[in-house]
Amino acid sequence: MDIVLNGTFNYTQHFGRHLIEMKENGSVLNIVTTYTETGSAFVLPSACAKAGVLAMTNTLAYEWATYGIRLNAVAPGPFPTKGAWTRLMPDEKSQERYLSRIPLHRFGNHEELANLAVFLMSDLSPYITGADVVIDGGEHLNSGQFNFLDQLMPRDELKKIFQAMKPGKKQ
Repeated sequence: MDIVLNGTFNYTQHFGRHLIEMKENGSVLNIVTTYTETGSAFVLPSACAKAGVLAMTNTLAYEWATYGIRLNAVAPGPFPTKGAWTRLMPDEKSQERYLSRIPLHRFGNHEELANLAVFLMSDLSPYITGADVVIDGGEHLNSGQFNFLDQLMPRDELKKIFQAMKPGKKQ
């Protein structure tokens, strides 16, 4: 909480005040997470802190727009790193299981995340403020009620079953 929420709040306030005093436009990009909205086990302090950062981002996006200051957030999904990733996904089986939850069936690469950040901070997106852009290969969509069905059997078999359930089809 202290580093993520308070640190982000303090830095953003100092930076924003500087821009306002100097009468300069600017852009702030905060990093949040998808589980601020979906929830997740074992991440309560992080979820609370990142949810606070997201609320601050949205609030200041509105309040500081009048000064030409834009605020946006990025919510990355799984982007493997040496430190945390090797502890969370210690073997290939763990990674394969995780990949099965991601609709694009791959992890993100750091260049994709950097490209999104550059776009949101650049003059290419001057009308975007208060956005929380998810970049996770569709992982956050996995919480849908029936999304587990494609793990029961191959997709082609599921399609046949659903096709057979249409009206007028022989059972």
